Amino acid sequence: MISRLEIENFYSLLEPQVVDLVVARNATDEGGRYAPIHETSADRAPKVVALFGANASGKSNVLRGLTFISWFLQNSFGLPPPSDSPSAAVGFQPCERFWSKDAEEKPTRLCVHFTGALEFWKPREEWKNYCRYAYEISFKSEFGKPRRVIRESVRQWPNERGKSVRVFERSEDGEVAASKEFGLGRLSSVLGKVRSNVSVISTLAQFDHKPSLLMQEMARTVISNILIERADPTDDWVIRNVYAPNPAITEALQADIERIDFGIRGVRIVQGTQGPLAQFDHDGLNLPVPLLLESHGTRQFVRIYPILAQALSSGGVAIIDELDNSIHPLLLPEIVRWFYDPQKNPYGAQLWMTCQAASLLEELQKEEVFFCEKNLQGQSQVYALTDVQAVRRSDNLYKKYLGGVYGAVPKVG
Repeated sequence: MISRLEIENFYSLLEPQVVDLVVARNATDEGGRYAPIHETSADRAPKVVALFGANASGKSNVLRGLTFISWFLQNSFGLPPPSDSPSAAVGFQPCERFWSKDAEEKPTRLCVHFTGALEFWKPREEWKNYCRYAYEISFKSEFGKPRRVIRESVRQWPNERGKSVRVFERSEDGEVAASKEFGLGRLSSVLGKVRSNVSVISTLAQFDHKPSLLMQEMARTVISNILIERADPTDDWVIRNVYAPNPAITEALQADIERIDFGIRGVRIVQGTQGPLAQFDHDGLNLPVPLLLESHGTRQFVRIYPILAQALSSGGVAIIDELDNSIHPLLLPEIVRWFYDPQKNPYGAQLWMTCQAASLLEELQKEEVFFCEKNLQGQSQVYALTDVQAVRRSDNLYKKYLGGVYGAVPKVG
């Protein structure tokens, strides 16, 4: 469960922005929309986070921030060593600072608060209690120079209302200090070799460091269709690499695509001359329809469905940019409701999405809604609907948003 995201000097988000998901203690929960951030916590967070705003307002950059953290923990070790060559100055491929002169002097900072096992160093079967953690990464992005990490840390809150405790912390000069439980011991010699453009976690995982492997495992539960750009896999790729090797996902797709009701009554993966193919049985047709001949909306749903299914089956985080792309507005609420359904979502998975279909606001509570606006200097601001004064639960959010009451709408004319 993610309860907070902080972003600074990252793409269009120059000034510090905070997506705080903790729901007010007195907020009523209609339909299982919120979940405790861990089993013994009095704090709750929504299972659905929806970002609305005009085109190019910065919505996707919020999702990029969360996705980048996941990528950096898993894959940064694979980056080439930093170089002073101008052609190698990019350093982090999926990350950019705000493009202004004064932003060059500011660090890029990302921080995510999430749930983890309190005694993470013990075997998984001995995990009994959970608590809040925060992973933070900051780096310097000077023009013409390779990016370098100036801070990386993990903190935990053993007591919900108490102070945080350091798990590990990396300084600008590369020194790493850690708790005894983090278990650096035999790997102390490795720490001096951590490259300035990669994660300590990603590096230690190469040496089978158990806490780092655990962090990477958690990062893999963040499943996204955006990093640099929104990534829609081809029909052939998703059938060959996702559905064909995973019959369980194909069976789940068959059940859910019927609930969405595209007129489809069966899904089969068959072997074609050039690899596996998906065929769909329809009411009134005596021949199956190949995916290539299905509607654009059906094909889009088939491509994004594995992200939803994997998150729901693992308690992970599904990050989908433009969830409403080619999906009918009347069908979007059905997808969102999967995350409220305790049978479909037994492990408290979250959905983070951007959306242009304002009609979805009729299905959401104010704690689930965030807006993005961009000023004349190109800087994005993120704010919660709960930050807007005098928003009542009885309000027609859809009507008021389109009427400009909450801001974050395009200026036409």
